[in-house]
Amino acid sequence: MNSSQSSENDPRDMELWNVARKRAGFRRHLFVYLVVNSFLWVLWSLNATDVESPVPWPLWPSLGWGVGLALNYADAYLFHSENTVEQEYQKLLKKKQNQ
Repeated sequence: MNSSQSSENDPRDMELWNVARKRAGFRRHLFVYLVVNSFLWVLWSLNATDVESPVPWPLWPSLGWGVGLALNYADAYLFHSENTVEQEYQKLLKKKQNQ
């Protein structure tokens, strides 16, 4: 039996694959966030000769996108779906046993 066959039959390997996929996705998301927001801030600093507003405009896309990035981080590193599913299953099992 080769390693690809054993990983197809083992649900734990699939869970690890999903966690690794989410973490790699977060790192790509972070890289794009940093590149795009750096460009926006440089663009603003080169064109900000007149101070019309006390708040620089790149702050809004940085904050909005940052919220999405924080949620992506939480999904990839903090909240593991197998723990959530297991906890919910245990609650339902207890409820059924108490009936």
